Amino acid sequence: MTLTTEDFDFDLPEELIAQTPIEHREESRLLVLDSKSGEIEDRHFYDIIDELNPGDALVMNNTRVLPARLYGEKPETGGHLEVLLLTNTEGNTWETLIKPARRAKVGTEITFGDGRLTAVVKEELEHGGRIVEFSYDGVFLEILESLGEMPLPPYIKERLDDPDRYQTVYAKENGSAAAPTAGLHFTQDLLKQIEAKGVKLVYLTLHVGLGTFRPVSVDNIEEHTMHSEFYKLSEEAAQTLNQVRQAGGRIIAVGTTSIRTLETIGSKFDGDIQADSGWTDIFIKPGYTFKVVDAFSTNFHLPKSTLVMLVSAFASRELVLEAYQHAIEEKYRFFSFGDAMFIK
Repeated sequence: MTLTTEDFDFDLPEELIAQTPIEHREESRLLVLDSKSGEIEDRHFYDIIDELNPGDALVMNNTRVLPARLYGEKPETGGHLEVLLLTNTEGNTWETLIKPARRAKVGTEITFGDGRLTAVVKEELEHGGRIVEFSYDGVFLEILESLGEMPLPPYIKERLDDPDRYQTVYAKENGSAAAPTAGLHFTQDLLKQIEAKGVKLVYLTLHVGLGTFRPVSVDNIEEHTMHSEFYKLSEEAAQTLNQVRQAGGRIIAVGTTSIRTLETIGSKFDGDIQADSGWTDIFIKPGYTFKVVDAFSTNFHLPKSTLVMLVSAFASRELVLEAYQHAIEEKYRFFSFGDAMFIK
């Protein structure tokens, strides 16, 4: 049976879209779904420790969100432009989204702030995308920290008082246009408790692009093309995961970005886990056979999104939509600042 985008639709009341993070990260709610029995439990996120066994590995994405939204103007006209950094292609050149795109033709100059940062549009891409080359004196990341804003997803209308709440507590590697939101629920204290239980904490990197939020625009999901994102798994991390596997422990991913990285590597090396880096456009959808991941935590995703499709590849589509309906009835909070699921 060919699945369509409509097969992954559900009605979500707007008031369930979380606009702000809750006060204490680990006190968000946790829906536990057993993919084999179909059983659903309502817990709190700090209860995730009860789902982890000594000898398991908890795999987290340590990417750090850049303050990637810049507001600039065209010096010759004073026209305002919003520039969102997506991917550093090479040197000072970035793939960006510019609004309004029609004002950003090839050759357009843009200045930001006090002029410490300037840019020239080098190439036009689809969907308002532009290749832009920046010029500046000093350190680019420091300039970005002073001029840029955290690029919250479009469904969040509230202003974020503390930008660190859109970073995981273990964020380290600069490069994302969006947070790996499944990790936002962890605190350093909870991670210490998990480690003390005998669970290995393992980190990888996948820099999240905004393609994550792009809706699927085709009816037949087989025709959808995924965006590419950069990933990296170190030798040390690969060794730890192989040791866990050999000892009979489970590999438990935090979030769809960790899943996509692990499954990219598993697909590339016939189920083996090896140190690796590169670009992935893996599209995990029903019918996919998981090669590495045994269980995972994730937030609640947008209707008709590739992320709902990924979750439905692990548990059945019917079971995932049933769990989502339960979450809606129980008034769980959805999306980036919302509650979480643990699927085993």
